[in-house]
Amino acid sequence: MISNMLFISGGEIVVVIFFALLFFGAKAIPDIAKTLGKGMREFKKATDEIKRELDANASGFKKDFEEVKSAITKETESISKDLNEVESSVTQNAGDITKDINKSLEDIDPKTPAS
Repeated sequence: MISNMLFISGGEIVVVIFFALLFFGAKAIPDIAKTLGKGMREFKKATDEIKRELDANASGFKKDFEEVKSAITKETESISKDLNEVESSVTQNAGDITKDINKSLEDIDPKTPAS
């Protein structure tokens, strides 16, 4: 399994182990492996802590974003409602003005048909 992961053959693994024994000795290799294991554990713990920190901060940003989005949506709906009321009022007033103009035209010249 290790040879598949590292793309090295069994013979190359034997050579690496042989040189490790020559350089460090049989007594030092367990200590080196233990230290390497501790280092890997600490690294994994640190990365997990960073992930938790990022997730915690990201949820805070998401919450703030949702609050801003909600406020903007509420204001947009309020503005749309106000614009619809203004449009309705303008349309009604335009209709009233048109009626008044037509009535005034009829009063001035009764022969002119109102359009």
